[in-house]
Amino acid sequence: MAGKGAGPAKGDAVEFRFGNTTTIQVNVPDRATLVDSVTRRLAARQGFALATINLDHLVKLQRDPAFRLAYAAHDLVVADGNPIVWLSKLAERPVDLVPGSDLVLPLARLAAETDTRVALVGSTADALDGAARSLVREIPGLQIVAQLSPPMGFAPTGPQADALLADIAASGAGLCFLALGAPKQEMLAARGRTIAPGVGFVSVGAGLDFLAGQQVRAPAWVREITMEWAWRMLSSPRRLLPRYAACAAILPGEALRALAKRRA
Repeated sequence: MAGKGAGPAKGDAVEFRFGNTTTIQVNVPDRATLVDSVTRRLAARQGFALATINLDHLVKLQRDPAFRLAYAAHDLVVADGNPIVWLSKLAERPVDLVPGSDLVLPLARLAAETDTRVALVGSTADALDGAARSLVREIPGLQIVAQLSPPMGFAPTGPQADALLADIAASGAGLCFLALGAPKQEMLAARGRTIAPGVGFVSVGAGLDFLAGQQVRAPAWVREITMEWAWRMLSSPRRLLPRYAACAAILPGEALRALAKRRA
């Protein structure tokens, strides 16, 4: 089960159940709690894995047992997506929105404050170079000691993954941002808890691409009216329309389950 020893007690955490064996909890209710937990872990040189759950992840979790096992191995889970926040309120176990893309800068600042070295793992070397320049410019004293771009066809659980994780550990990094997309980044983070147990792994999706200028984030006013999903879909309809259709299909069932938890 995700999130042992962090966030609210088991009975208070919003959770999603898959069959009779796997339960994923959003066990970090807000950004302040997350910052406190990560600060303590970085200061103690204690590794962790942080996932940012959204509706697309729920679709993938329903379909992929390996993804469920990887998610359940995460120490910290936050709500990345307004539908997750809405479901938590329906279940009367409310959590705040904590988008993964918004976590890179604040967590990198924590790394600088705790003298923690940072590694970046992403899809392209250009994106990592751009993100690294942006981070160092924003955060004086930040130490980026590794920038790793896995090759095409990279598997997050094979020998290449183990070698990459060993390189991260050897670099002296205590915090690693993973920008590989789901489920690859979460599966790599779960594997990292074994291969590089002293490293904190944070899955940030497009977070590094936004910093590098490789992708354009929706304007603040679009995010404030909770329409970032529409902005993204219009920017890449062929890729994202099927994804959002699958998300919409599971939402009624998740809402009914949330209401059932509320009655319980």
